[in-house]
Amino acid sequence: MSIDTSDMPNIVPGALQPLDIASLAGVDDPGHPPRILLLYGSLRATSYSRLCAEEGARVLRALGCETRFFNPSGLPLPDDADADHPKVAELRDLVMWSEGMVWSSPERHGAMTGIMKTQVDWIPLSPIGGVRPTQGKTLAVMQVSGGSQSFNAVNQLRILGRWMRLITIPNQSSVPMAWKEFENGRMKPSPLYNRIVDVMEELARFTLMTRNCSAMLTDRYSERVETLEDVHKRVSG
Repeated sequence: MSIDTSDMPNIVPGALQPLDIASLAGVDDPGHPPRILLLYGSLRATSYSRLCAEEGARVLRALGCETRFFNPSGLPLPDDADADHPKVAELRDLVMWSEGMVWSSPERHGAMTGIMKTQVDWIPLSPIGGVRPTQGKTLAVMQVSGGSQSFNAVNQLRILGRWMRLITIPNQSSVPMAWKEFENGRMKPSPLYNRIVDVMEELARFTLMTRNCSAMLTDRYSERVETLEDVHKRVSG
């Protein structure tokens, strides 16, 4: 099986290998493409965090994943609207649909942007319809900077990922002086582009390998104790 790289001129022919969904996912997997949601943290017309996410999405689709984006324009501040706000509902539906996510943020004033944090803050830890939106799903983190290379934003995103009980993959991408790395909306060939490809490959593989055992990987004694206590209270009450 060959990969269609016609939309990715930076890919060296033959270097990008297709996902072996059957072997990576396991014998009990239904075989559907990994579902990846991509979030970005800037609303600028030329948003380099979005452009990096778009480059990543092209790689993910070439590998056989299904990708979707959330446009944060119009998303209210946390607690400034109800959860049934259309943009909040859209974001939560996409998170529920996904099996993995990419978070791509600019670094602004030494941190992730408020736009990025607002999106994460609207994703609940508590179950929706009995299903946890994030627990056991995979996450890849990326950042862009206007100046020298930094890892402040990706480090913060990793903390958020762990807090949201996401399986945050080891690899990550940090693109310094992002304005120099793009031409006509596409990323130029460089080791920085190659790193994005590496991150997307790793995310796709982790998603396939963990999606059928995520419940076991995130099963917690403390939560089982709380469940049993609730059951005992209902029975004795």
